[in-house]
Amino acid sequence: MNLKENKYAQYALVREMMDTVETVSKFDAHQAQEIVDALRKSQRLYCTGEGSSRIFPAKNAMRKAKRWGMDLNIQTDGSRQSYEYDLSKYTVCCASNSGRTREVVLLAKKLTEAGKKDVFGLTACEGTMLADNCTKSWVLKCGWEQAVAATKSVVEQALFYEAILWNYLGQDRTAELKALPAALEKALTLEIPAWIPEYVKHAETIYFSGYNDGVAEELTLKTNEITRRKSDFLEGTYAVHGIEEVMHPQDIVFVIDPIEAEIDKFQEVLEKGVGCKVVALSTHQTAFPTIIVPDCGNFQPYAYLCAGWNLLVEIGLATGINLDKPDRARKVGNELIIK
Repeated sequence: MNLKENKYAQYALVREMMDTVETVSKFDAHQAQEIVDALRKSQRLYCTGEGSSRIFPAKNAMRKAKRWGMDLNIQTDGSRQSYEYDLSKYTVCCASNSGRTREVVLLAKKLTEAGKKDVFGLTACEGTMLADNCTKSWVLKCGWEQAVAATKSVVEQALFYEAILWNYLGQDRTAELKALPAALEKALTLEIPAWIPEYVKHAETIYFSGYNDGVAEELTLKTNEITRRKSDFLEGTYAVHGIEEVMHPQDIVFVIDPIEAEIDKFQEVLEKGVGCKVVALSTHQTAFPTIIVPDCGNFQPYAYLCAGWNLLVEIGLATGINLDKPDRARKVGNELIIK
């Protein structure tokens, strides 16, 4: 994927994916001090939103906090389900690019009207309904996206949440962050073997398997929006715990960062048992056909996400669809309209 060829550059989706490089290079790692101050008191962070505004940003933060051994309770669920929760002891972050997502705005409104003072918003637009119902809100620097499928905003949202953790820990990761834009550009422009999009054209279902850090799950959502194909997220080793019963030989499973100890089982159940194709995205060659992704250290999930976007664009182009215009999916999924 690149912007030098019109077959890519003609699409807002591709241009916005490539904008991610600049978005990361301009990211302010020292913002959101108010959230950090509130978090020191509550020791609990609740990140909510719908779809892409929640999946990778929230789950990446959750996995990072656990890996780093942080004494911080981080939780996430969709805003409508969260509506029934007692969130009085949590510092709450509500993310909606449009600031008009019905479920998110109504949750923020409920919390602030109950007198809660640590409800924060994250949007891509100024002067939104979400901002009006939060203690304070931040506007993403990446700007509003034209394509239906969110891309660069997802990465900035994830960095925003992750930066909250850095500041909470008193860590300055600015130097480490400087190397990320170049690595993401490599991931976005990797040459995808031509046989993969051709194979996927005949697959009934495209599966993504991987850690529950939002990467594989977000790519599953993007598969629906970008390629218009059926997809499913297989968390961890879910792929070898029963779903093989309904998989077909023409299906394909993309495994993000394969767990070394489970590779033999994946080969046995999926390649030999089902007879389907398994492709890995990894920093090194694996036992499967592998798309080699740049090594980004602590920022590796971002590189996997960008490489996955690259892959999905190639699949979409191979099927001959308009990447910018899904038939039914909308930019604002469930908009709150005040009458």
